[in-house]
Amino acid sequence: MGTNERRALRLRYLSTEDDQYKGLVARKQDLNRDWREVRRRGSVTHVMQEIPGGVAEAHILRRGMYDQPLERVVAGTPAVLPPMAEGMPRNRLGLAKWLIDEANPLTTRVTVNRFWQQVFGIGIVATSEDFGAQGDTPSHPELLDYLATDFRESGWDVKRFFRTLVTSATYRQAVTVTPESLERDPENRLLSHGPRFRMDAEMIRDYALASSGLLVRTIGGASVKPYQPVGVWSTVAMPQSNTRLYAQASGDDLYRRSLYTFWKRSAPPPSMGIFNAPTREHSVVRRERTNTPLQALVTMNDTQFVEASRYLAQRAMREAGNDFDPRLDYVTTRLLARPLTERERAIAKRTFDGFVELYADDVNAARDLISIGDSPFDAALSATESAAWTMLASQLMNLDEVLNK
Repeated sequence: MGTNERRALRLRYLSTEDDQYKGLVARKQDLNRDWREVRRRGSVTHVMQEIPGGVAEAHILRRGMYDQPLERVVAGTPAVLPPMAEGMPRNRLGLAKWLIDEANPLTTRVTVNRFWQQVFGIGIVATSEDFGAQGDTPSHPELLDYLATDFRESGWDVKRFFRTLVTSATYRQAVTVTPESLERDPENRLLSHGPRFRMDAEMIRDYALASSGLLVRTIGGASVKPYQPVGVWSTVAMPQSNTRLYAQASGDDLYRRSLYTFWKRSAPPPSMGIFNAPTREHSVVRRERTNTPLQALVTMNDTQFVEASRYLAQRAMREAGNDFDPRLDYVTTRLLARPLTERERAIAKRTFDGFVELYADDVNAARDLISIGDSPFDAALSATESAAWTMLASQLMNLDEVLNK
């Protein structure tokens, strides 16, 4: 019997009689199938790489004409700024090292100024997007120098920097404005009182969801499509566009943080734009802050905010007992982080009683209100009382104290 015949006979025996061999073959086939599936789902990403020993260069062009090159120029930094050290490579790594070099203080100054803007509403240099000759001068130049130096020497520790700001006596001041401080420091540039400014669009929505208990805190994942008025996309989309129609999400995806909201640049989320969220057509360092009636219409009538009010009201009714005061404290603790004063409590009670009377006469309107949103309504609770608490929670959610930082 020849070698090939022996090999064929052996393979025949293993394939028909040896159970262990047959199991291994099946396992190999499964692994190959899985590997082909992984490769099918994958994609090739092209990554740029520096040419070893190459020199980055370009040519000045005559009147911008690409076919009329003039003198050759190599990579470098603007002459008005500190030069790159001799040992630094003239590539992206060298640029990164130059940006954080101690001889270049601009990077740390710009960075800490933007962090300051997030916490205090306005930077030490008000024009945080422009540190040049046409930008504003610092309100506290020595403070800016100190913060920039401290931030760099701490190893660019962002968490430590923010802890320094929010635990400072300056930030922890009361926001109360006296006639004297208003006259001397009308824009609070001298930090005569604590900062007070309206939160950004994403923070307002996330705060409503978080305070009500609806916020889904899952980190990462694909973009989601929360509530949005019907037809916003279709009015601007091409017929063949794959984003012509808006398919609203369901379940937990309705309550993800605003960071994960799907963004169509030609039709951004309306509730975000109304609160001055940038369109993302270009980079924005400092957002505008306007005050318009449309903003109040969003926080009072948008599905996401009405649902958050209803969900918070139901939690108060289930978890805070049957009396008015404990339920009110439950709501205000989550929205305002404090109980109401006696005067405020009397106003809230009078308002609540008015809503109870209103919805007792119109139960259908109460049911319509508490049915807004996809989260289920607790049928064990009184519809009339639930609607009244929903409206009271909505009013509290619209207070300046809630919408302002």
